[in-house]
Amino acid sequence: MREITYHREGDYFIPALYLAEDEYEKNYNIGKYGYLRLEYLKKHKKADYTIMFMDGTLRKHIIDTDKQAKARYDILMKQMLAKNPIDENLKDTDPLKWIGLMNNYKHCVEEIIYSKLINC
Repeated sequence: MREITYHREGDYFIPALYLAEDEYEKNYNIGKYGYLRLEYLKKHKKADYTIMFMDGTLRKHIIDTDKQAKARYDILMKQMLAKNPIDENLKDTDPLKWIGLMNNYKHCVEEIIYSKLINC
């Protein structure tokens, strides 16, 4: 645990909380799923969010969740397309139907990811 320092503003002492410069995957750009997990923690699991923030493990958790979600997305989309193949000629003959089918698959996969990784 880090020691909390305070600074005075008027009659109040305000904790000086900040994210320390974290070296964990410094060049990694957090994606959609990482930000969704962060927002979920802030809104629904405030105690876990605060503990991870104070321990300095929040960035690691967000990056790991983002990587797992992206990997699971790729795997599930491949499995979905293997079980329910879409004819590639459909892309040329009826592109709106092809887009609709692909969006349906994407939505199904993202619902699985949200329930298993983001909102848990």
